[in-house]
Amino acid sequence: MSYVRVWIHAVWGTKKRRNYLAKKIREQVIRHIKENAKGKGIYIDTLNGSTDHLHCLFGLNADLSLAKTLQLIKGESSHWLNKEKITQTIFEWADEYYAVSVSESDVDRVRRYIDNQEEHHRKVAFAEDVADVLREFNLSSHG
Repeated sequence: MSYVRVWIHAVWGTKKRRNYLAKKIREQVIRHIKENAKGKGIYIDTLNGSTDHLHCLFGLNADLSLAKTLQLIKGESSHWLNKEKITQTIFEWADEYYAVSVSESDVDRVRRYIDNQEEHHRKVAFAEDVADVLREFNLSSHG
């Protein structure tokens, strides 16, 4: 048996940054994603967001790639949202996402950051937040 502990902080937004995720809807989506992930062997530690995106701290499973994990989370949740007619129009996640590994010593800091998303985004717009993170980790949109 393999023993793996790789923490990932992933962020993904709604298609065209539409504000689909009002607080009540976001709470439903978060609850559903966590339940679904558990059934697929994906450990989600912390999940929260704002009206147009979600942040997720999860443990990367030894049997699933990062891309497959996010496909399972995003794809299944958008399918569920549309099947249950949770939003008034067709719901879609944007294709792209941001993901970075998190060192064990930073896990608590990332948890606090994710838990504090509503307050954080009262002060900082999502696009500005993403730009800051990309600069901090010296990432570009090219991978």
